[in-house]
Amino acid sequence: MHSPVPPFPESVTLGLDTFGDVPHDERGEPLSHGAAIRGLVEEGVLADGAGVDHFGVGEHHTDWMPLSAADVVLASIASRTSRIRLGSAVTVISSDDPVRVFQRYATLDAVSGGRAEMILGRGSSTESFPLFGYELSDYETLFEEKIGLFAELLKEGPVTWSGSTRAPLNGLSVYPHTESGPIPTWVGVGGSPQSVVRTARYGFALMLAVIGGDVARFAPFSQLYRRALAEFGQPARPVGVHVPGHVAATDEQAQEEFLPHLERTMRMVSAERGFRPPTRADLMRDVAPGGALHVGSPETVARKIAGTLGALGATRFDLKYGMPGMAHGQVLSCVELFGTRVAPLVRDMLGGS
Repeated sequence: MHSPVPPFPESVTLGLDTFGDVPHDERGEPLSHGAAIRGLVEEGVLADGAGVDHFGVGEHHTDWMPLSAADVVLASIASRTSRIRLGSAVTVISSDDPVRVFQRYATLDAVSGGRAEMILGRGSSTESFPLFGYELSDYETLFEEKIGLFAELLKEGPVTWSGSTRAPLNGLSVYPHTESGPIPTWVGVGGSPQSVVRTARYGFALMLAVIGGDVARFAPFSQLYRRALAEFGQPARPVGVHVPGHVAATDEQAQEEFLPHLERTMRMVSAERGFRPPTRADLMRDVAPGGALHVGSPETVARKIAGTLGALGATRFDLKYGMPGMAHGQVLSCVELFGTRVAPLVRDMLGGS
């Protein structure tokens, strides 16, 4: 049986996350879901060749983000790459079966030669709950029970567990086993102190999802997490940060390519969920130094990443690139620039870590 301590890297790592946003063609028409998914595989392969450390695919169940089987896409990328780490960003564990999630990602770990990782979350969107027959009134219970079960599954021994959200396990083993130790597993947290403490209690790494506003306001969560790890007797774990952004040749080009699509997407989401959509002025404040949007030239984005990592005491950075409606060529250029230009600049700024 493996030790439950995952083999997290000690140095700074720089990755890309995508939600499988559907690009548009040169006429402004959305591509088919199949074309969008094939394009996503191309982006993952390009990220590997460009020197990106890890590539994450988030689970979504919408017409404009049709990435409902991230592990299948990641396995396809694994077959065409040899170096880059591949993971979820995030897996909505609340509406899935932790046993099947473990089995799928243990299988991905096998076919990728030990390159699988995971970010678990409750999901910022809730489309999966009615789709799989879960009640939103059970939101907290589902997450608490299922993340606890997943922590047991990572130990890769016989599991005894019972709860109210699925059938109990009575000393059962779950296969396949991994070859090189537990799959490195993070929990995505959007700003709840209770979620930070829960992540520490189970011994998962912490991924701070900063979607908007001032990045520095998340610094107390990093500090709380490290205190909680110590109080629970857990070993040290890394802190990561996931933010939206886009890289192009110049600041102006990056803003022109990205911000209109972000505005339109936020209007759609706000209409569904009942919050005020951000204005262009709001977004420009987030583009400015200290804000959550990492949008600009390679030099601008690299400086901002270095500042974000320092402000949060983080050692992992994930840029959530792409937006529904962007051209695929713009997305590919962002992936390449992030790996070949941004990442080396960040490492130089941080002293080669």
